[in-house]
Parts: sequence; structure tokens; C-alpha cells
Amino acid sequence: MAVDCDRHIREIVRDEALTRGLGDEEARMLVEWVVDWAELLAEAARNDDDANELINRLRRRGRAIGRFVKLWCDFDISDRNGATQLAASERFAWPLPNNEVDPPDLMQHILTWENEHTVE
Repeated sequence: MAVDCDRHIREIVRDEALTRGLGDEEARMLVEWVVDWAELLAEAARNDDDANELINRLRRRGRAIGRFVKLWCDFDISDRNGATQLAASERFAWPLPNNEVDPPDLMQHILTWENEHTVE
């Protein structure tokens, strides 16, 4: 049973915590990624409660990814403890960058990895 996703999409687009501290390009990428996955999850959900649970987990994951990108890119290479700690606590499985990377490139790398490796 497909669940109507319009309400969820409105909530995602209005979720300031999802994009807080990100530049326009990486914020756009993240919102589009969360919306795309929300649509897929709503379509596969058995009912409204199931859709709500899945999409809320997705939104939390998106917020954590956004925080990671901000933390990683805001500090120099010698002080990325916060980003590394967040990656460990969120159990991010993607490889951490091993050199300087621009925020949009890092966001693209993470979202591509998530699309290729994540199974909900």
C-alpha cells in the first residue's frame, strides 16, 4: 500500500536541522536525497505508521550526515575529532576522507556511497 508522501516532503523541506550550517549546494543535495528516499519508503510502506517510522529514521540519518559534513569541513585536518566521533556514534560505514575535500564533494561522495551500500 502506497502512503501519501506530500506531508513528509513538506516536513523535510522545512526541516532547518537538516541543512543547518551547510552551504547551498550541499544542502540542496541532502534535501533531494532525503526526499527521493522518503518517496521510495512511503511507496513501500505497509501503512502510515510504518511510513512515519521509516521516514523519521531517514530524516535523523540525513541530519547526522549534514552535521558530519559541516564538522569535517569546518575544522583543519588536525582537529576533526568531533566529526570522527559523530561518524563512530552514528555507525557511518563509508570511508572517511583522507585529505582536504570541499563540502559539496564530500556530500556527493557520502550520498553516493549511501545509495550504493545502504539497505533499509
